[in-house]
Amino acid sequence: MDAPTGQPTRADVLLDEAERFLLPLARLLIANGVGYPQLAARLKGVFLDAARYELAMAGGRQTDSALSLLSGVHRKDIRAAKAAEESGFGQNGKSLSLAAEVFTRWLHDPAFRGVDGKPLELPRSGPAPSFESLVASISTDFHARSMLDELLRLGVVTLQGEVVIPSANGFVPREGFRELAFYFGENLRDHIAAAATNLRAAEGGAQPVFLEQSVFADGLSEASTEALGELARTLWRTAFDRMVTEAGRHCDEDTATAANRRMRFGVYYYAEPTTPKEDES
Repeated sequence: MDAPTGQPTRADVLLDEAERFLLPLARLLIANGVGYPQLAARLKGVFLDAARYELAMAGGRQTDSALSLLSGVHRKDIRAAKAAEESGFGQNGKSLSLAAEVFTRWLHDPAFRGVDGKPLELPRSGPAPSFESLVASISTDFHARSMLDELLRLGVVTLQGEVVIPSANGFVPREGFRELAFYFGENLRDHIAAAATNLRAAEGGAQPVFLEQSVFADGLSEASTEALGELARTLWRTAFDRMVTEAGRHCDEDTATAANRRMRFGVYYYAEPTTPKEDES
């Protein structure tokens, strides 16, 4: 981590960049009543998780002293953090993720689409294609009735008699904040993980491991950014359909013993007015 005199260290560089990318998050947290003390308390657990990972990769013992030295978290806080971690929030995330997986299979699996390519309206139960068979094709851990209740709660399906009808808008949960916040965390976590993995590879002189690219343009009008945003959505729909099809094929082909990895493929688009400082650069 040492750097020539007068030159920033890697730690300095990363802290500068972290300050930039954390600003939108801080704005979101403040707008929703979360201040610095609450976030700082949660970050203790995050840094402990990261320290455990680094020690495991290096084959080191995960003692409280080692964790404290690596993470900077005081030893008296490590015991409290361990107790807090046991409360967990995994079940909500699990049910949301499974609901999205069921809905995505419905939209893109030919077995549940009509000749026009649109998802079929499915009978609640019975042989395939039915809603019951759709859920069973994803997981047998949840009863079809429970999954239907979840999708109805999210507002992404309607029930007419004994027929389940998918929303034309796709998986955009009606309930809103909790569901959107879950995917906000899932998407940003993997985006940052991809970029961080590439940066660590670059430190060792290796090529980037994951795709993580973007297109940037400034000097644009508001109308132009809106038009480019629509183009981005069109490009995403094409890429989404192709990736879902290929991911489904690979899931079907991979054997259970080798299928121990996950992936996420995503796209984002963002536009805002430039600041005077950015205009001068």
